[in-house]
Amino acid sequence: MERTKHQENIIKRYYENKPAIMRQKLSELTTELYLAETAKKRAQLWKRVAQAMKNLNVPDAHIDNLIAKDDPALLATYIEKNLGAF
Repeated sequence: MERTKHQENIIKRYYENKPAIMRQKLSELTTELYLAETAKKRAQLWKRVAQAMKNLNVPDAHIDNLIAKDDPALLATYIEKNLGAF
């Protein structure tokens, strides 16, 4: 299936803005982690955080450390200092 010029432009802009989209997603996930009431929900959210961070090319060691600490405040600080969000 061929794409129209308009579709190509939409796809191009998505990939140009992907880092900003992932930072926004991490911000939202951080908020959800603060509000998560069950361990199961937190585990699901941390998996999504890990995937978003991988999309931003964050080293696996940093991701693993943040997940092991299970602290949304630490995640928020990491994002602010290293990824320029918040």
